[in-house]
Amino acid sequence: MKKLQFSAIAFTFAMSATAQAATVLTVSSWVPPGHLLSVAQAEWCDMLAKKTSGDLRCNILPKAPMPAPGTVDGVKKGLVDISFAVHGYTPGRFVATQMAELPFLGDSATSISVAFNRIAQRYPAFDAEHDKQGVKVLAYFTHGPGMILNTKKDIAKVDDLQGLKFRIGGGMVNEISKRLDMNVTLKPAPASYELLSTGVMDGTLFPAESTDSFKIGKLIKYATTLPGGLYNTSFAFMINPDTYAKLSDSQRKAVDSMSGEFAARHFGQAWDKADATSMENMRKNGVKITAASPAMISDVTVRIGKLERDWVAQAEAAGLKNAGQALREFRAEIAKQ
Repeated sequence: MKKLQFSAIAFTFAMSATAQAATVLTVSSWVPPGHLLSVAQAEWCDMLAKKTSGDLRCNILPKAPMPAPGTVDGVKKGLVDISFAVHGYTPGRFVATQMAELPFLGDSATSISVAFNRIAQRYPAFDAEHDKQGVKVLAYFTHGPGMILNTKKDIAKVDDLQGLKFRIGGGMVNEISKRLDMNVTLKPAPASYELLSTGVMDGTLFPAESTDSFKIGKLIKYATTLPGGLYNTSFAFMINPDTYAKLSDSQRKAVDSMSGEFAARHFGQAWDKADATSMENMRKNGVKITAASPAMISDVTVRIGKLERDWVAQAEAAGLKNAGQALREFRAEIAKQ
């Protein structure tokens, strides 16, 4: 009996020591818990815990300790160990990543995200931008093709955009909007419902998924789609560098195996699935969905013609050598998917 009791005590002690030895990563999301990004990040954490047999786990905070535009700095300062950020929410800090925000790149978040990571691995300037900001990138990804959403009227040509006020997230989409002579205001995505429901804004530029995620599906009356998307938004899935450095060799190996293309594909597939569901919901809600005509596409193409050349010049000045070649390789990688 005493031997049995001793064994039970030893087992309990061993389990306690194992639990204490586990590394817990503080993780946050600035979108609602049910948003695909929050869900996909939580799934990634679950996979990490399973891969390390519980040696590396996540504590997902119920609320982000910083607003969306402060995510990069929050990770840098160690307010959280892991989170994701929109590059465009911090204007002026990231140039190379705007490559993934150009118009007409593709109709799948998965293909663009996977290609994005492959190019970032070839060209050190992408990681260097983030190193300078004090964060380590685990993966790069984008949302699905951006479309024009509004509460007022059908947008069948570029001139129809006049007289409407749009919320945008910043980054390359800001430059696209300027060339289309749009009246825009830079605000984070979670502000969309209030802006649209109160009439402060008439519309927003979003992927389909966002109509459900930010509960604007019944506010939006009109949607205009363009092949390959009018724009995309670039994201970084990040970890605090000091946190990463303190991981054991086996823990870092596990994180590395689940970073890059693995994580990009995970987030991209989640977004594609959500986009498809939200497009169907828009149809059910009676949203008039207009596919841009060849004339409208041509007009947009002419107006944004200088964007790529401008980006190439800016990216090379910021340290991305052969930016034009990087962009060509990026498009070729998207086409492979």
